[in-house]
Amino acid sequence: MTDPATLLALSPLDGRYATKLDALRPIFSEYGFMRERVRVEIEWLKTLAADPRIAEVPTFSPSTVRELDLLVEEFKPSDAAAIKAIEARTNHDVKAVEYWIKERLEGLPEAERAREFVHFACTSEDINNTAHALMLTAGRDRVLLPALDAVIERFRALAHEHAALPMLSRTHGQPASPTTLGKEMANVAARLQRTRAAIAAVRLTAKFNGAVGNYNAHAIAYPEIDWEEFNRRFIESLGLEFNPYTIQIEPHDAMAELFDAMARTNTILIDACRDLWLYISYGYFRQKLKEGEVGSSTMPHKVNPIDFENAEGNLGIANALLRHFADKLPVSRMQRDLTDSTVLRNLGVAFGHTLLALDSLRRGLDKLEADPKALERDLAEAWEVLAEAVQTVMRRHGIPNPYEKLKEMTRGKAITAEALRGFIAGLPLPESAKERLLALVPQKYTGKAEELAKRI
Repeated sequence: MTDPATLLALSPLDGRYATKLDALRPIFSEYGFMRERVRVEIEWLKTLAADPRIAEVPTFSPSTVRELDLLVEEFKPSDAAAIKAIEARTNHDVKAVEYWIKERLEGLPEAERAREFVHFACTSEDINNTAHALMLTAGRDRVLLPALDAVIERFRALAHEHAALPMLSRTHGQPASPTTLGKEMANVAARLQRTRAAIAAVRLTAKFNGAVGNYNAHAIAYPEIDWEEFNRRFIESLGLEFNPYTIQIEPHDAMAELFDAMARTNTILIDACRDLWLYISYGYFRQKLKEGEVGSSTMPHKVNPIDFENAEGNLGIANALLRHFADKLPVSRMQRDLTDSTVLRNLGVAFGHTLLALDSLRRGLDKLEADPKALERDLAEAWEVLAEAVQTVMRRHGIPNPYEKLKEMTRGKAITAEALRGFIAGLPLPESAKERLLALVPQKYTGKAEELAKRI
């Protein structure tokens, strides 16, 4: 039963496709953003309390620490709603988080004495940029990479399954030297492995250095503390990389690196979707039928490659956002402008369209069945692709103008086996070379394709 509320959603991510994106919603929703803000504020307060040089903050007992941790672990949508109610008064979202935490400290004597050290020496961006880095880390590691891995594994499986199945290549849309169906799947897997590693290797950075990046407030309150080292340890304790040189905002260069890597991956997937669409149209792949599914509203025979089309469309939307993020987020006027704030609220949208695409692509790949007869039919009618082999062997044995001779015979023409073999028989080649060429058929002229496909 369709939830009527989804029919009123402005974005299809929260409407038509809502159930497919449940894994992202706790991470990139406003609730998820608030929860990470609360986490950063609580961890900062605990860090201050653990340093004896900050005598004004009492050392927290294990029971107090546990109660503080529960504010994060048990943070619910109703808590986010309570913060939104405070924001309605303050018209400032991070200040609302601070006030909510202070309210929740009531009844915890140790923490209540330290309530004015909630948000100590912080600018809002200290909290926000750290929360965003934590959100991106979770979205990448817990959701995006596993979904991408499933797609890579499916391409790898197809590469192994069809490693030896010969296929006519097409360059510029024209018949070209044969490959194997598995090798073409291996090409995609290899490209994705490379960009997958690039996505995973990005170290998300965070700053925690105050209003303009110089620890001004920190140093005036506690000049005896090396705040750069103190805050470095704090950021690294959260599993992030500390950025010591910033303006008010973290410059988002690491984010741009991540989004560029994601967009490059998506571009490879777009390329794969288009090729698979063509392989299906040529009949090289059939699609397994799904009971009850309709391919066309008027043509009953159709089995459309909708999974690859949906994936391609969503990848395009995702890349439009990802490339805007990468171009826009590292740019800020002087020490701060607010143009990044509204953009950063759309991180989940780009991840959502990417995840939808990966889901569609994986389902499409699961439906594919190779049709050896269709592959054989095209190869059997493409003897002209062996011209490359013949002219290359002619070169080795010093026959003059080999390319030109084969060009005259084959360019733009359909060549029969008999015509090509007759040409080979008349060549002044060593018998062993001539016999090798005479025995050659398009189906066997695949080079190292099988080996390469199996190695991926």
